[in-house]
Amino acid sequence: MNIEFADVTVKKGDVIVLEDISIRLSERRVGVIGRNGSGKSTFARLFNGIETPTSGKLLLDGVPERKNLRRHVGFVFQNPDNQIVYPIVEEDLAFGLRNLKLSKTEIEERIVDAMRQLGLEHLRNRFTHQLSGGEKQMIALVGVLVMRPRMIVFDEPTTLLDLWNKQTFMAMITDLPQHVVVVSHDLELLRGFDRILHIEAGRIVADGDPASVIDGYIASSRC
Repeated sequence: MNIEFADVTVKKGDVIVLEDISIRLSERRVGVIGRNGSGKSTFARLFNGIETPTSGKLLLDGVPERKNLRRHVGFVFQNPDNQIVYPIVEEDLAFGLRNLKLSKTEIEERIVDAMRQLGLEHLRNRFTHQLSGGEKQMIALVGVLVMRPRMIVFDEPTTLLDLWNKQTFMAMITDLPQHVVVVSHDLELLRGFDRILHIEAGRIVADGDPASVIDGYIASSRC
């Protein structure tokens, strides 16, 4: 999968959040780092159309996309409560699939496959409000997986998790067959990725292998 930002700028009122972003991503694991307010969350939300460019465009495999990005790119929010809306796990997972007008059989198969993929079958009939923070984040991911996207974008997915759940969740991300983009302040979790982007003041200021970009970011933060 190849996704390209072509001269993308995002303005909110008079504020330029992202400016002239031109980049092509084809790696399976891409991390995004930067200070708070740098524009990295807005950058992440462009991938599946939650945010739209003020100018410029996104291309998917060389084809300009605007309306259909969500069919190909899933999004996992920092807080899973922003995604989980139904009281029973199974009901919540079926919600997006019903919007696709799928048959009951297809909905059942997708839910079973996604939950089995992450070893979460035991949570299927649980009340969502009774889930732990780690369980909620995993169910939010299952809710994306049932839609069968080609790419999944995560915005600070481990911020609300304890160490054990953080490591478990990142292991799940590592094993996903989809292309993955992860925005995170937890630099150590991204060191095994294929590529890291460092965003500051709405621009990509560094782009490369994890060691050089992350070490450069740490050095600049000490200045």
